Amino acid sequence: MYTAYVADTPNGRKLIIALEELGLDYRVRHVDLGAGEQFAPDFLEISPNNKIPALVDERTGRSLFESCAILYHLGQATGRLIPDSDVVLQWLFLQAASVGPMLGQLWWFRHAAPERNGMALDRYTRETQRLYGVIERRLAVSNHIAADEYSMADIAFYPWLATHDELGIDIRAYPHVDAWLRRIAERPAVVRSQLKMRKA
Repeated sequence: MYTAYVADTPNGRKLIIALEELGLDYRVRHVDLGAGEQFAPDFLEISPNNKIPALVDERTGRSLFESCAILYHLGQATGRLIPDSDVVLQWLFLQAASVGPMLGQLWWFRHAAPERNGMALDRYTRETQRLYGVIERRLAVSNHIAADEYSMADIAFYPWLATHDELGIDIRAYPHVDAWLRRIAERPAVVRSQLKMRKA
């Protein structure tokens, strides 16, 4: 049994998708970011950077933080969704180091900033478009992001790239990404994960 500490964000969603894909036994613990629960001492013990998601193996008491590290651990532990560890790891690093931070900043400046900042919006929009272009080129030659088969890399990227409407990104400019998003959205585990997040 695992306990998944999540909020309804792209990083929270990716962990639930992975747990559903792997068929692991888990329960969801919603962390109320608006109320500051991520700063609670008991949460900081398992996630020192006060970020979701975090995962606790209730059998051993071992905890993990950082979403892509958790995905990689689960893939290695189960022997699934990591067809080539070096290749998958590269794409997981790209998602964690570039796609998450850049798309996250664009979302914040579009929806949460107290006042409009045109320079920031221009910068993060351009960088987000560039990153969609990176994935567009990749998917033009591969069925999935890290390999022709579905992997943890697809799980890591999907909840972020699926936010294109909120980010003001015209997905029609990235037809391979659009087709890939539609395919991933239809996976039973992804559908189940959405239901789990709504109940959390």
